[in-house]
Amino acid sequence: MATPTNAPISAAASAPRGKPTKTRVYPLMSRRQVEGLIAQGRVVIIIDQFVVKLDGWLAYHPGGDKAILHMVGRDATDEVSVLHSPEARSQMTRYRIGRVEGHWRNFVPPIQGGKFRALEEGGSGFEDIDDNDDDTMRFFGAPSPSDVGSREASPVFDTADIHVRRRHGAAQSSSPASVSSATSTTDDGHDDKDMDGTAFLDSETRKQIRLDLHKYPALDDGTQSDIVRKYRLLNERIKAEGLYNCDYRAYAIEVMRYTILFAAMLTFLRWGWYFLSAACLGCFWHQLVFSAHDAGHMGITHNFHVDTCIGIFIADFMGGLSIGWWKRNHNVHHIVTNSPEHDPDIEHLPFFAVSHRFLGNLTSSYYERVMEYDLAARFFLSLQSYLYYPIMLFGRFNLYRLSWDHLIMGRGPKKGIAWWHRWLEVAGQVFFWVWFGYGIVYRSIPNNWDRFVFVIISHMFQAPLHVQITLSHFAMSTADLGPQESFPQKMLRTTMDVDCPTWLDFFHGGLQFQVVHHMYPRIPRHNLRKTQRLVQDFCNDVGIPYALYGFVDGNKDVIGRLAEVSRQAAILAKCQKVAAHHIQGGHRH
Repeated sequence: MATPTNAPISAAASAPRGKPTKTRVYPLMSRRQVEGLIAQGRVVIIIDQFVVKLDGWLAYHPGGDKAILHMVGRDATDEVSVLHSPEARSQMTRYRIGRVEGHWRNFVPPIQGGKFRALEEGGSGFEDIDDNDDDTMRFFGAPSPSDVGSREASPVFDTADIHVRRRHGAAQSSSPASVSSATSTTDDGHDDKDMDGTAFLDSETRKQIRLDLHKYPALDDGTQSDIVRKYRLLNERIKAEGLYNCDYRAYAIEVMRYTILFAAMLTFLRWGWYFLSAACLGCFWHQLVFSAHDAGHMGITHNFHVDTCIGIFIADFMGGLSIGWWKRNHNVHHIVTNSPEHDPDIEHLPFFAVSHRFLGNLTSSYYERVMEYDLAARFFLSLQSYLYYPIMLFGRFNLYRLSWDHLIMGRGPKKGIAWWHRWLEVAGQVFFWVWFGYGIVYRSIPNNWDRFVFVIISHMFQAPLHVQITLSHFAMSTADLGPQESFPQKMLRTTMDVDCPTWLDFFHGGLQFQVVHHMYPRIPRHNLRKTQRLVQDFCNDVGIPYALYGFVDGNKDVIGRLAEVSRQAAILAKCQKVAAHHIQGGHRH
C-alpha cells in the first residue's frame, strides 16, 4: 500500500437522472485511521476502495445488523455486490467518508473477537504500517511486529501452520469428510487420551486447518487478489450471457405444479383419504420453499418490494413460516458460511454438531448466547449419525418456533423500507392458521386421531427438504482460515453441489447448485445449471477444488461427518476423565 497522505481524492457521486453528476472529494485514509474509527465503535467497511461508515444505516438495513457487523474492517466489495441490487448499492454511496489505496488487508471484525487500537494510542495515523502488520499471521498465533488491531494470538494455532498454506496444489480427497480428524494420536505423536479436553480440541482444530491450507490456494495477497479478479470477471460474463435474467416461463410451470398439488390435497381431503391429502400438502410446502428462497434473494423480479411480498405470501400466508426470520438468518449464513461461532445454519445443539468445536461451549454471535455442551448434548451427539434422519422428519416444527420468536420479539427491521414487513407477516401467520389449523385440520377432519396423523404426515414429508438444506454444508469444512481468505474461496471451501439429472431439478429446487448459488446468490434458480459450467471452469483456472457429489454419496458424507464428531466427543470424554484422575492423584500427594 502506498504511503498515505492528506491529499484528497475525488469521486463521482450518484445523482438523479436528468441532473448533472456531482463530484465529491474523499480524503485518502490509512489503515490505521480506519482502525481508529472501529476502535471508537464505528461501523466501517470497505467497498470498491471507498471507506463506508454505516452507523446510520445499521438499524435500517433490511437484512439485519449482524450481516453488516461481520464485515466491519473488511473489504466487503464482493459480498455487497452479489447480495444487493444495483439500486441498493447506489444508496450505499451516500455513506462514503474516505478512500483507500492498494490491496486492503482485512481486520477481524469486533463481532468475531477482533481487537482495535484507538488512534490516539500512537502515531499520526498516516504512517505506512502494512509492511509490518500481518493480521493473518496474528490470526494463526504468530507474533506480529506491530500490534495493530485484530484477533489476539490463540494457543490453537502455531507458526508452522502458516507455512503449510504455501503448498496450495489442488490436491483432493475422496470426500469432504474423508480424512477423519478423530485419530488416536496428535501431531506430535502423543496419544489423544493423554491430553486434557482443551488440548485435544485444539489439536483437532490444527489438523483441520492444515488439511484446508494444503488443499486450497495460498492466502497471500497476490494469490487471493488474483482469485477475486477472476471471480469479478466471471460475474461480468454471467451478466453478459443474460443469466441474471429470470425465465418466467419456468415459474409458470412452478405455479402449475403448486396448483396441482394443492388441488389434489383438497380432493383427497374431501374423499376422506387423509394420508394422501397430507402427503400432497407436504409436497406442496416442499415445492413452495424453493420459490420463497428465490424471492428472499430477489431472484424473481429483482425488485425488493415485489419479491418481498411474493416471499411473504408463500412463506407466511401459505406455509406458516416467517420469511423475515429466514432472511435475517440466511444473510448471515451467506457471509460467514460454516463458521461454528457465527453461522446459525450449523448451530443445532443439543441435537447436532458438525464440528468438534461445538464440544467446547462455543458462544454464538448470532444467538448471543453460549451453546452449552451439556448432558442433553452429550446424549444426542453420541447418537447423532443415527438420529439425523428421524430428527429431519420433524424439523418444520422448529421452524415454526424460530418464526414466532422472530415476529413476537421483533427481531426484524423496525425502521427504513422494511419496517412494515413484520406486520404483513403477522397477518400472514393469522391467515395460515385460519386456513390450515381451523379450515383443514379442525373443520375438515372428523376426529382427533385423524387430525394428529394428518399434521404429522404433512410435516414428515418435509424431511427431504431439510436433508437437502443441510446436505450442502454439513460435510464441508468448518475451519477458519483467517481474515485474508477471499469470499469466493471461502464459499467454494464450505459448500458442495449435488449431481442430479436435469429432469430431477424440480425436486431439488436449486438446492443442488448451492456452490453456484453461494458464489452468485441473485442468479435466478432456473439459470443455475447453465452457470455451473462457468463456475467449474473458474475453479479449474484458479486451482480451487469444486465439490460435486451424488445425492447418495453426499448423504454418506454427512452421516460420516456426524459419526466423526461423535467419535471426537467420545475421545474428549476420555481425555476429561484422565485429566480428572491426574488432578485427583495430585491432590493425594
